[in-house]
Amino acid sequence: MEFSLNPFSTTLLVSGLLVGLLSIFITFKLEDSIRWIALTMVSFTIWGFFYGLELASKTVEDMLFWSKFEYLGISFAPAFWVIFSFKYTGFQAWKKFWLLLLVFAVPVTTYFLVLTNELHHLHYASTSLNNTGPFPILEIKIGPWYMVHVVYSYLAFSIVIFILWKRFRFSDPLFKTQTKLIIAAGTIPLIFNIFYQTGIIKPFEGIDLTPYAFLLTYLILAIAILKFNLFSIKPVARDKILEVITRGVLVFDARYKLIDFNPAVKNFFIPLDLIKVGKNANEIFSDKEELLQLLKAGERNILESIFQSEKGREIVRIESIPILEKDTIFSGMVLLFEDITDQVQVNDQLKHQTLELQQLNSLKDKFFSIISHDLKGPIFGVKELIHLTETGLVSKEEFFEMLPEVSKNMEHVSILLENLLAWTSSQLRGEYIQVQQFDITKALQHQKNLLDRIAKDKNLTISISHSSEVLVEADKNMVELVLRNLINNAIKFSKPNGEIILAAAYEKDLVKICVEDQGLGISPENLTKINSGISFTTRGQNNESGTGLGMILVKEYVSKNSGSLEISSIEGKGTKFCIFLPAAKINKQGGILI
Repeated sequence: MEFSLNPFSTTLLVSGLLVGLLSIFITFKLEDSIRWIALTMVSFTIWGFFYGLELASKTVEDMLFWSKFEYLGISFAPAFWVIFSFKYTGFQAWKKFWLLLLVFAVPVTTYFLVLTNELHHLHYASTSLNNTGPFPILEIKIGPWYMVHVVYSYLAFSIVIFILWKRFRFSDPLFKTQTKLIIAAGTIPLIFNIFYQTGIIKPFEGIDLTPYAFLLTYLILAIAILKFNLFSIKPVARDKILEVITRGVLVFDARYKLIDFNPAVKNFFIPLDLIKVGKNANEIFSDKEELLQLLKAGERNILESIFQSEKGREIVRIESIPILEKDTIFSGMVLLFEDITDQVQVNDQLKHQTLELQQLNSLKDKFFSIISHDLKGPIFGVKELIHLTETGLVSKEEFFEMLPEVSKNMEHVSILLENLLAWTSSQLRGEYIQVQQFDITKALQHQKNLLDRIAKDKNLTISISHSSEVLVEADKNMVELVLRNLINNAIKFSKPNGEIILAAAYEKDLVKICVEDQGLGISPENLTKINSGISFTTRGQNNESGTGLGMILVKEYVSKNSGSLEISSIEGKGTKFCIFLPAAKINKQGGILI
């Protein structure tokens, strides 16, 4: 086998050898889409290298021998290019057997027909030697299958261009530039081959310049790899990352048109089709002026906004991140959306609980201070009185004279202890509410009897404005403690010779129970404190002390029994406390429904 090297063959042999070795190295070292484009490059270099040997040969037999090796590259390069496009764009169906069969059926058939062409001449109808140029060239007449393979190759390269263009036409600038370079790398050899097949460019009436066009392909891919980091971040990986990100992502170009988004962002918008590639930000955020301002500010920033989505009302944190080329040139914006509704609610709840805890600790400290004083005084007084009586310093007559005052002090201590125990029980282990139906009129009468003696000490009259049965549905012990505190307060702040009126009546499905006095009244400031649940103490008409615990228990117990509290007061004229509790259910015969 004799060779005669020429500039055409030498160029293809040297470039094919170098690029072929590099492509084989990439094929075995790397994976996925990079491997497939490397296989395509290997196919191109096989084509070019053995075409160089064909151009260096002198006989038809030698040329046909090397052409069989050429067709390893010529046959399979389009198929490898198609598989690369599938992998690069994330088309997972390429692994299906029927699709692989469809892609590789023509290449396998072409190569088989090339190897056996002498038997049927379906690929080359005839071959001869052309000696009209500076060196011999194989001259061929094409057979029917030759055109089948040409159509298949052109169709394969056209499909790749379409897939890449459709997938990345609205992508960010980096992927768009990479895609343009890949399309150019695949299109240039195709154009040269069209020129060869149509005879537009065919040096010496037979030289195919397509393998030389691959040199431009290698150069373009080198630029893409070195300058634009081709394959350093593959679009498939980028898509997977966007899909798993739970935060919504919107990507806008420099003209504020949407060029990309992830599935999660649709959770924040109604209607769902509001998010479409190519839409302007003014359309997407037509009712969100603050987001438009955030986007067009072109700076990194964060704001919170209220969104109405399919889940309902959401509090969303939006972060804006500018896209800068070469650190200074503005090319777009990324908006990140995060639902922080639960987080805000938890934070608000924690703040509320912290405030409640602070108030509770303050209240506890205050109670212990007051209780230590109010309990210590009467108890130490009784202890000292007993000691003085025992030692004879106080006679029996003097002891009995002081006893009514001691008894009155013990009444206040008793109420204080009762409130303290109730409050402690409520704070430490909660309250077990035992709802029952009972006559509130009897409960008022019972409390009147208990507190009558204290009222008489101030020449006060406690009267019940009715005697008929009024049935409520609540926890009896709690309600009695509420009544006791309200009546005791009325006694404490009433002027001597006054009257305290107790009343109960039905109001629709509720029972209204009122305790009214003609005492000092409550200032607007203290009325606001009561309604807000803030503890405070005020000295009574006769300088009686208190802890402020009673009113806290009143509000808490009324609330726990599905009731409400109303207070009306005029300073210097008196106060009226009214509580509303659920009325007992009555059957048609007038009995209580159990």
